[in-house]
Amino acid sequence: MNGISASGAAVGGSVLPPPADVIEADVARALAEDLGRGDVTAALLPDIPDSAYLLCKEDSIVCGRPWFDTCHRTLDPDVRIDWHVDEGDRVAKGTVLATLQGHARALVSAERSSLNFLQTLSGTATVTAAYVEAVRGTGARILDTRKTIPGLRLAQKYAVRVGGGVNHRIGLYDAVMLKENHVRAAGSITAAIHAARAMHPSLPLIVEAESLEQLEEALREGCSRILIDDFDPAMRREAVRIAHSAPFNGAIPLEVSGGVDMTTLRSIAEDGVDCISIGGLTKHVHAIDLSLKLGPPPG
Repeated sequence: MNGISASGAAVGGSVLPPPADVIEADVARALAEDLGRGDVTAALLPDIPDSAYLLCKEDSIVCGRPWFDTCHRTLDPDVRIDWHVDEGDRVAKGTVLATLQGHARALVSAERSSLNFLQTLSGTATVTAAYVEAVRGTGARILDTRKTIPGLRLAQKYAVRVGGGVNHRIGLYDAVMLKENHVRAAGSITAAIHAARAMHPSLPLIVEAESLEQLEEALREGCSRILIDDFDPAMRREAVRIAHSAPFNGAIPLEVSGGVDMTTLRSIAEDGVDCISIGGLTKHVHAIDLSLKLGPPPG
């Protein structure tokens, strides 16, 4: 995935958003809960042509344009939206992101929902980009988790990609992940891996190891990735040494998750692990401060 490039350049501009029907469904839910039987305050306005501008009030990575546009076009199919920045652009506080021309009532009725999407997804992309930058040069990739806002998983997973991160599994259906309870129920990592392969031979298989012995067992049996949670630094470095030595030769990536923040991230990456998954990318959302104001932009 792309990382942060030079200041002002796109981070993940080539990342494809979810299908249009997914975005339209997200927007339909948002508008339904906000508008209800109708915007009683907007009804006080004369429904005349008007303009508006979208202002970013803090440094950020822009993400969520498709949802913003869909909110406004749902209420006013003829609205004109002129973006001054691309999806994935790094922008500074005070940047006018876009200008709009449309009907006054529709502009103000779509305001909150459109900003909710844009501020949330920009926040996810921005924090992801910061984590990606923090591990630059180590070879470690930043992964997300399933700790997403209910109903917005595909949107937030997209925002992670825009920020330069990598999606883990999307849900419980697209990869097998054997953790402590699954291994305990099966009797061993070997038995759990064999059962998973027999039932889901085509799916990626991720295995959690709680000790160096379990790590070697998973490496011998083979899988797509091994999760080494709760390893102290010395154990983590030994796990990397084992996984990269013969006969395994680094063929199976190692992932760290849990207890990861900006104070520990770099040292974990420098230990040589391949992936670091961080729930905070999508669950600790810092919404970017944005505003949509009627009239022409200042200056």
